[in-house]
Amino acid sequence: MTIHLPQGPYEPRTTPLDLGPAPDGAALASRTVFSAAHVVADPYADAGPDGPAAVDWDATLAFRRHLWSHGLGVAEAMDTAQRGMGLDWAGAAELIRRSAAEAKAVGGRIACGVGTDQLTGPATLAEVRAAYEEQLAVVEESGAQAILMASRALAATATGPEDYLETYAHLLRQAAEPVVLHWLGPMFDPALDGYWGSADLDAATDTFLKVIAEHPDKVDGIKMSLLDAGREIDVRRRLPGGVRCYTGDDFHYPELIAGDERGFSHALLGIFDPLGPLAAHAVRVLDTGDTEGFRALLDPTVELSRHLFQAPTRYYKTGVVLLAWLAGHQDHFTMVGGLQSARSLPHLAKAYELADLLGLFPDPELAESRMRALLAVHGGTR
Repeated sequence: MTIHLPQGPYEPRTTPLDLGPAPDGAALASRTVFSAAHVVADPYADAGPDGPAAVDWDATLAFRRHLWSHGLGVAEAMDTAQRGMGLDWAGAAELIRRSAAEAKAVGGRIACGVGTDQLTGPATLAEVRAAYEEQLAVVEESGAQAILMASRALAATATGPEDYLETYAHLLRQAAEPVVLHWLGPMFDPALDGYWGSADLDAATDTFLKVIAEHPDKVDGIKMSLLDAGREIDVRRRLPGGVRCYTGDDFHYPELIAGDERGFSHALLGIFDPLGPLAAHAVRVLDTGDTEGFRALLDPTVELSRHLFQAPTRYYKTGVVLLAWLAGHQDHFTMVGGLQSARSLPHLAKAYELADLLGLFPDPELAESRMRALLAVHGGTR
């Protein structure tokens, strides 16, 4: 039956993409792959956009079990979980503790974001270091791997590359186990413009690589989120032996994960929240050495990813949560901080169409009925 979307009439699929038998959590072999996971809001909480996040813990943890069941790792309390956009540090700390305990219970892999978002005003470098240390302790005590996220406070406080070198050197000395360093570009968070001490990306890259070169034993890998495939490949080729590159490029991930004769990227991606089962299946195909089969599965998903992550990129979370609702992973389209309002109805309708064309919805009829309900609420029925 035709559904009338803002972009025109559309005939939904009647069956989902057939990915074969469920893998029952079997690990991926050739690549380490994390999905940065979203949080599910409590739609019945009497919470305002400026108050603490009200999280539906049962649904949030159930979604993580869904990702683990496909052999994916979970990157927890990252920007996909609305860190700094609806989820404050107190909520993130609770999320880290609960998700890490759940990971231990089911044998899932988990890494968690360490930042400085408990700082709400101007800070000194010493206060930035202390904030990082507080969060690092929470993550390490939970038993999860740490991801050192880019810090708005450090970007605002640092006067040049030396402040970054000293801050990260201090943190890496404190870390009990090797961490992942995260370079998040300003398209994801404008407050991070000029990170690593320079708006010149070549100079910033040199500082970033210097941090790693001086502490290779404390760096498991790096996550590049600059939406610049050429720069990621260049950095990947300059990493010390044993330090991994986890692509965070939601525009070019198939080619970066497939790699070339000189190496490849692992993955830590927000787009692998809605693509979880398909992404895991594609990597299992790559595990067999079938690069063409891997690309045939994953290349068609790029149009959806580019749509979700279009400027202003930081609002990609709205489309991610929409798709989780349409796929039946949660019972509502409500987000912490009211972020469900951050994208237009045409944008959301296009996301539905692209996801349905890929066969991402386990129950296409449910997805269609929910999309119709959303259209009706917005007054978009025709």
